[in-house]
Amino acid sequence: MKRRSFFKTTALGGSVLAVSGISACATENAKDTNEDPADFELNEITVQELQLKMESGELTSETICKKYLDRIVLVDPLLNSIIELNPDALDLARTLDQEREAGNVRGPLHGIPVLIKDNIDTGDKMQTTAGSLALFGNVCKEDAFIVKKLREAGAVLLGKTNLSEWANFRSTNSSSGWSGRGGQVHNPFCLDRSPCGSSSGTAVAVSANLCTIGIGTETNGSIVCPSGINGVVGIKPTLGMWSRRGIIPIAHSQDTAGPMTKNVTDAAVLLGVLAEFDSLDAETHLGKGEIHNDYTKFLIDKGLQGKRIGIASDMIPSNNKVKALFVEAVQTMQRNGIELIEDLKFESRRKWSSPSYQVLLYEFKADLNSYLQKHNTAPVKSLKEIIEFNKQNADKEMPWFDQEIFEEAQVKGDLNKEEYLTALKDSKKYAGKEGIDALMEEHNLDALIAPTNGPAWTIDWVNGDNFNGGSSSPAAISGYPNITVPMGFVNGLPIGISFFGRAWSEPKLLEITYGFEQATKHRKAPDFQKSLME
Repeated sequence: MKRRSFFKTTALGGSVLAVSGISACATENAKDTNEDPADFELNEITVQELQLKMESGELTSETICKKYLDRIVLVDPLLNSIIELNPDALDLARTLDQEREAGNVRGPLHGIPVLIKDNIDTGDKMQTTAGSLALFGNVCKEDAFIVKKLREAGAVLLGKTNLSEWANFRSTNSSSGWSGRGGQVHNPFCLDRSPCGSSSGTAVAVSANLCTIGIGTETNGSIVCPSGINGVVGIKPTLGMWSRRGIIPIAHSQDTAGPMTKNVTDAAVLLGVLAEFDSLDAETHLGKGEIHNDYTKFLIDKGLQGKRIGIASDMIPSNNKVKALFVEAVQTMQRNGIELIEDLKFESRRKWSSPSYQVLLYEFKADLNSYLQKHNTAPVKSLKEIIEFNKQNADKEMPWFDQEIFEEAQVKGDLNKEEYLTALKDSKKYAGKEGIDALMEEHNLDALIAPTNGPAWTIDWVNGDNFNGGSSSPAAISGYPNITVPMGFVNGLPIGISFFGRAWSEPKLLEITYGFEQATKHRKAPDFQKSLME
């Protein structure tokens, strides 16, 4: 590929997204970088391996961050996964190196580079825009709760990732990974294929080894789908395990951030470091469960042995090659000691979809307006103003799809409306108590499983996404945990398998997913193929 500058200017203001100090350094160092995007000395390196290299003095946090920045300059023009880099990243890394030299290591993330989704507040020089030009200039005064914990843990915030604009809650005809501010994210396994969404940039950046670990957010599928389609591990935690305070919302009854990594161990590390009840966080509609500060203790040998796992058969995609992969996965689990319960169906499945959508419409208007009014630098202060901004800038914000979801949400009333309260009650009941809980209690299960996704579809700005299977809804709507890990490939395109269960069952799910990962080792780095047709 031709080497060209990654650092973009916005369509409106022309402001440079990355600060010149980092861009100059990264561009200069990139001259010595191998131009094969699949070749990188830190490919697939784990958090623990980086810690050992820093402990031995072989690497420092600063040199690690420089290597990733160089790689971003080389590779991200193919992917468009990064929307902005942190101009203070190298300074932060140097400070953490000094702390290490002085004998102060804060924990397992000390000096580790992290990329986060551009709907998570950072109290620094970077913006938080959800990919929308309407929020360009929103430089927050405070870190989101989870970002504050990241910094306290010694992680280096390398930058922010592109996403499906407004976390893919603007139009039913959208293209996953497209935003007005950031453009289109591309799948690193096949560049003309969708990265799914809405945490597209984080999944792609992690998969393409542009960072060590990443953070996405999910309302329904926005962590697990891009994780599955880009061949990485994603955890959607139980609502309330990670605080949502300081994250641009869709709906407080379903939203959560979560880890996106290349392996289950790194995901468990990140999960524990950021897990903490936040008394100022929004209502989760779930009772509090036990939160651990170290989830790696649940990564045990023979984690599959003796587990009872149910197949959510009504969530298996129709694609025969995906079905064949799933059969292989199930057979592997059986050989490793699971007891399999087949052909389980969600009898309440048709009852949760419509109520959940109504909840999202109501909560989006209320929660987004509340967020905007608390952010002095946000150029718009309400959903109504965003709708008007998009109309006035339709050539940049709506060249391919509209904002009919915004318009549906805008006409909704407040959260005291009977329609909202009934929909909230029904969606939680049918996905949770009469959905996941009912199946697990009836069959005494440790987890439910289904394929996470079908093969990535071709990016199509005219017709929008062509989703071909998914299993995120019951865990997403109920607020229960869901973990996806690589299951294999269909024509070179990654397919994930999801493990989900009761609220606060992350320890059990981690035992199972770690066991499956160790038994299969399906994760591989992408090869950046241009098209399956070539």
